[in-house]
Amino acid sequence: MVTGPGEVRVRPRRRTRTAVLAGIAVAAVLGGVTFALGMPDGDDGGGSDRKGPVGSATVGAGKNEDVTASPSASVSSSPSSSASPSPSAKEEKEAPRTPATASTAPVDDGAANVVPLTVRTEPYAWESPCSQRYLVNRPASGVKPPPTEQDATAWVSSFGAVSSEKQYVRLTVQGTGDETVVVEELNVRVAGKRSPLAWNDFAMGYPGVGCGAGVPTRSFTVALDAARPVVTPESGQRDFPFSVSESDPEVYYVTADASAYDVSWYLELKWSSGSRSGTLTVDDKGRPFRTSGNNGRPAYEFPLGGEEWVPEGTTDIG
Repeated sequence: MVTGPGEVRVRPRRRTRTAVLAGIAVAAVLGGVTFALGMPDGDDGGGSDRKGPVGSATVGAGKNEDVTASPSASVSSSPSSSASPSPSAKEEKEAPRTPATASTAPVDDGAANVVPLTVRTEPYAWESPCSQRYLVNRPASGVKPPPTEQDATAWVSSFGAVSSEKQYVRLTVQGTGDETVVVEELNVRVAGKRSPLAWNDFAMGYPGVGCGAGVPTRSFTVALDAARPVVTPESGQRDFPFSVSESDPEVYYVTADASAYDVSWYLELKWSSGSRSGTLTVDDKGRPFRTSGNNGRPAYEFPLGGEEWVPEGTTDIG
């Protein structure tokens, strides 16, 4: 009904009000039913045993975590590759999560991040049986006869032996492809120095049996007792750099000696190939090499054809 210019009076609608009230009543009833269904069995409503909603959550779904390389390997390249576009929402929901793992090599995100060489390490190689000795924390009666060189690693492991006076390490370095890789440097790092081990000293060579050994090419020495040990080429031999490829490997021989200390140590091999470069840690399967002095320690030898260890120098070699 119009009462004046520009003014309109609207008559109240009772049906609308009635419908609203009816809707509120229905909602209240449904709310009560929902609350009753949501209560766990036995819950008194106090909340002491109330459980949260059952469900699952995936953290970082669809995003591959960066695999962290261990300190034993690093690689860099220039220029760096551009970042790939982010996955769609559907891909993020469906793609499985990649677990983070440790590796001795960098993440394989393409050729730029692949170490192009491998290093095979033999920490218990022998320059000759006569030059090799081990310290063992056992009486002579509890130590087996000297092993052959190919069994030396197992013998050392079974007795917890430590290289005595010197350690002879053989490194075989090989490229993984046709490209040339330059081995620029080989450096020594000392992880710890202690007093020499107070253990018994066992010689691997049989008394009276001659031992001959020449100095192979690519031989180096390390004086572990020095304040700052360095890798030094044997007299008359050339120093780094060298180059390797898959078809042209190199073998390096490192003799580390110690007399005044028990030394834990490892090597770092620096390489480069084109725009890429990096450093590999060379050790004993993730542990430092260990070499100890043997001054003043009881020493033993094993007579050829004998049955037990005897004090060194007491074998009658006729």
